[in-house]
Amino acid sequence: MSKFLIVVEETETGYSAYSPDLPGCVATGKTKPEVERMMSEAIEFHLEGLREDGAALPPAHSYSTYCEVPA
Repeated sequence: MSKFLIVVEETETGYSAYSPDLPGCVATGKTKPEVERMMSEAIEFHLEGLREDGAALPPAHSYSTYCEVPA
């Protein structure tokens, strides 16, 4: 089992998500739970495609944090 960071952004019509560790792997959904589920499916599909192409699976290397600055 692998874990990949995903970034979820609110859009005018719902939510979109991407993984910085998997360029080109994106998903959309109307709700947060839906976009997370769709992104999980997109990651599985993306990794399956890499396996079929004989490419190495990328290691998860991104992380998230917050920076505090005066506003």
